[in-house]
Amino acid sequence: MPGTRKLGKATDHRIAMLKNLTTALLENGKIETTVAKAKEVRSLAERMITLGKQNTLHTRRQALSYITKEDVVTKLFGEIAPKYADRNGGYTRIVKIGPRRGDAAEMAIIELV
Repeated sequence: MPGTRKLGKATDHRIAMLKNLTTALLENGKIETTVAKAKEVRSLAERMITLGKQNTLHTRRQALSYITKEDVVTKLFGEIAPKYADRNGGYTRIVKIGPRRGDAAEMAIIELV
């Protein structure tokens, strides 16, 4: 699929990492990561919130197939998605915070709006 960032990882590692980052974002509301990873997580997290807004058994199972913790899915459908019921997308914000000390990778904070 064109436009997908490979992030220097093998496919299975990349998918697992993005699932974990998405789960952490929905669990904590805010995470700190590199800009490239944040941009990938944004689309996945927004897709999960959109599923949560529909709130059917089918969408709950779809979210469970991607999010790694059941209690995060419960939080998504119970607390997070209803908060964005009147909003059409744009549920996350990416704020750049400068380079990382070790390798100068551009860092960012991604958070739920």
